[in-house]
Amino acid sequence: MIILRKVLFNTYLKLHVIVLIFGFTAILGKLITLPALELVWYRMLIAVITFYIYLKFSGENLAVSRADLLKLLGVGVIIAVHWVTFYGAIKLSNVSVALGCFATTALFTSFIEPFFFRKRISYSEVFIGLIILAGLYLIFRFETHYLAGILVALLSAILAGLFTVLNKKLVANHRAVKISFYEMIGGVIALTIFLAVSGKGTRVPFLFPTWMDLFYLVLLGTVCTVFAHTVQIDVMQHLTAYMVTLTINLEPVYGILLAFFIFGETERMTTGFYIGTLIILLSVIGFPISQHYLKKWKQKVSQTD
Repeated sequence: MIILRKVLFNTYLKLHVIVLIFGFTAILGKLITLPALELVWYRMLIAVITFYIYLKFSGENLAVSRADLLKLLGVGVIIAVHWVTFYGAIKLSNVSVALGCFATTALFTSFIEPFFFRKRISYSEVFIGLIILAGLYLIFRFETHYLAGILVALLSAILAGLFTVLNKKLVANHRAVKISFYEMIGGVIALTIFLAVSGKGTRVPFLFPTWMDLFYLVLLGTVCTVFAHTVQIDVMQHLTAYMVTLTINLEPVYGILLAFFIFGETERMTTGFYIGTLIILLSVIGFPISQHYLKKWKQKVSQTD
């Protein structure tokens, strides 16, 4: 029993470290001076190389069918655009605004998922969605000077919800690490083509990041992408999906706190912003808690009948 408790404690600790790392990706996005397109290109390229080394070292079979390969590459394009819009939102506003709006991903996922899995939209999810919209209204109302960043961050949240739902269908056939590997390849290919066609690929920042940017990019592509992803998979072997999802919803909290301590006054927002963000976060975190205990209560009632 003591050993089991120690394992669970270490697993919870790992999970919170991973969520902290996820929140730190936004910090790196602000620290890196490259434009969002180039930033994401480097992140995905470094992730591809690191994933490949990891998969080969672990003896993973990289073979996939042509149909699955096309799907994985396609989702990779969506992830690339999601990251470009996410880091674009940070550069248009700041870390707090981007993460505050990114917390709405759960809302968009709840509306996107029924279309792919042919299930009815939950009225409780719609109700939570309306509360989240109220939080968004407060952010829009008090942070109008960050309007462009807010809109781009919301687009990023929609894309995050989309690729999350698509990955849920793909994960049934392949390991998550292999899925991520091919998705990173798809993103690199798409961004390379776009940069080449648009002529942006000839810009010096794309070819030669500064040494400090390169350090941050390696950190972003290895620790924040490959390491965090593989440890998250390990954590899910010991914890329920409910606990993992609930904890990952804390990412904006960790990110906003980190941004405030690292960047100081540039991340100080109005009271209305914090109230709106708090409403969104309480809704996102409170909903799975209420659903979890409601499910337990229904099971208990059915057993007594």
